[in-house]
Amino acid sequence: MKTKILSAVLLGSSLCFTSCNDFLDLSPTAAVSDKLVWSKVEYAELAINNYYHYINTYGAFSNGQSTAGLTEAYTDIFKYSSMTYNSLMYIPNEFAYGGSVLTASYVDTYLGMWTNGYTYVRRINEGLANLKKYSDFSEEDMNRLEAEMRFFRGLIYFELMKRYKEVIIYDEDMESVQKDTPLSTEKEGWDFIEEDMTFAGKNLPVSTSANGRVTSGAAYALLSRYMLYAERWEVARKAAAEVLAMGYTLETNYEDAFLSNNSEAILQYSYDRAGQAHSFDNYYSPAGDPGNGTIGGYGTPTQEMVESFELATGGFPDWTPWHDEEGTTDTPPYEQLEPRFHATVLYNGATWKGRTIEPFIGGADGWCTWKEDAVPAGRTTTGYYLRKLVDETHDFTEAASGIQPWIHIRLAEVMLNYAETCYQLGEISQANDALRSIRARVDLPYTDKSGTELMAAIRQERKVELAYEGLYYWDMRRWGLAESAFTGNRVHGLKIVQNANGSFTYSYVDCDLEDRHFPAKMYRLPLPTTELNNNSSVEQYPEWR
Repeated sequence: MKTKILSAVLLGSSLCFTSCNDFLDLSPTAAVSDKLVWSKVEYAELAINNYYHYINTYGAFSNGQSTAGLTEAYTDIFKYSSMTYNSLMYIPNEFAYGGSVLTASYVDTYLGMWTNGYTYVRRINEGLANLKKYSDFSEEDMNRLEAEMRFFRGLIYFELMKRYKEVIIYDEDMESVQKDTPLSTEKEGWDFIEEDMTFAGKNLPVSTSANGRVTSGAAYALLSRYMLYAERWEVARKAAAEVLAMGYTLETNYEDAFLSNNSEAILQYSYDRAGQAHSFDNYYSPAGDPGNGTIGGYGTPTQEMVESFELATGGFPDWTPWHDEEGTTDTPPYEQLEPRFHATVLYNGATWKGRTIEPFIGGADGWCTWKEDAVPAGRTTTGYYLRKLVDETHDFTEAASGIQPWIHIRLAEVMLNYAETCYQLGEISQANDALRSIRARVDLPYTDKSGTELMAAIRQERKVELAYEGLYYWDMRRWGLAESAFTGNRVHGLKIVQNANGSFTYSYVDCDLEDRHFPAKMYRLPLPTTELNNNSSVEQYPEWR
């Protein structure tokens, strides 16, 4: 998704419409500007371009720079390394521990999106209203432009629905907007999203390129994701099937699925240093990267995540020898693990940027003891670093910011969405076939399953295949498993010491020092105080009263 020029071009165009055309001295000025913006297809496209940053707003690179951090840190697979820095360390750890700090105000401030979400909805609805009021394009262009805007409206409403379950529905009838508006039902919310994304899927162009304007494939792919949350299995299955028939293909090498313009990317947000870049690499790169200074390593994969990966031949290794707090000199079975591990996690001895990762005490990357070392300075708290989504080609000595794209949704996820819906609909062979295809890419064997064993396999593949893509926390919430899975547990790492003879001692360490907790009320986020104060037709959700 090319977004380099979008906001800047639109801003320039808007300024020109209102200040550079004084000969259009008509009244009212705002109406003239709107009429001109929607008078030509190319102008309308510039206006719609301004909505594309919403993809980035809810993507990992954006979330990775927010005060709430990556949502994986609220689970068992990721650990932020300190309680020192408010942004990207202290707050995500507080969400993980889930204590009394999780008040309605706190949760809304750092994880909510009500106010911004409705700001975006209003902008989109204004665009839809203006398209219908001022434009006289061909039927094809009218439908395409409406579909593009409804795509983004569906995207924003999904982000609202997955957080709040009951929201306020506004469409492009701007005259119907009133101060006191009640919440819609959960069914009405999902109906609205399904209608928007279905319209988008039917009227956007079909293309397997993720680098351009949104496509039919992007709409159907997101619909397949959204309808899992709604538990509308048949709608999700049909949407996924539409995508599977469009010609997208899995990348041969798993690690290539996160590069620009790859064959399985369906919706991509692009960056460049001349326009918009990101700081994801700065936050998550190993400390020893030349030019990175003492940044990096803000959050790192846990031992629990490492143990979620299978051997390259299938099945899981016995990690018992490395669960010893006293330590062992046995080398962990890293080299025996499947390709997705090597593409996701950096470990002791891994090759990275032409060097060897040294996450041991005194190593180039170093070790940080949780709570004892207040300033991690790029060192790891778990013995690992994140490799997936971090750009190995990024040279910090030449540029501080990163430009690797954010792949918002890709074919592998759609295949897993398809597998889950097929399971729910009793289409067991199709579900097994989809899992087999996912695992075949990394040469993992697969035996057909059924019943709860099949659903467990689907969950396992989502956890590993889609790790750190911003889905795991929300998946566990929609499955109703977050409370049991993330309560009363702690995450761990391997503390590594290099011995005099060059060997290493690996010691199993508690990286939390207190139990994590997912309170049941977090299955739905609270309404913000501003909405409660300004809208007499709503009241706080029961969980948060």
